[in-house]
Amino acid sequence: MTNIHLRNVDNQLIKNLKQEASKQDVSMNTLILSLLRRGVGLSRERPITTYHDLDKLAGTWSNQQAKEFLNEMSHFEHIEKDLWK
Repeated sequence: MTNIHLRNVDNQLIKNLKQEASKQDVSMNTLILSLLRRGVGLSRERPITTYHDLDKLAGTWSNQQAKEFLNEMSHFEHIEKDLWK
């Protein structure tokens, strides 16, 4: 293995790399190697992104509302066999 030395890495880039490494709970070295591998096509891994924009809606239906929704959606469970021949 070879070591690489990078010059002219600005403070904002270092800050962002540190934040991302912390967010992913990995070392800076692991993060940078992963980014480089993806950047040159050696890895197809995608970072897992967790979204929280709908969190406030989770668990807000009453049991009655959930029952009504499932009842209304039940017609989507019907398979028209003639369409699949």
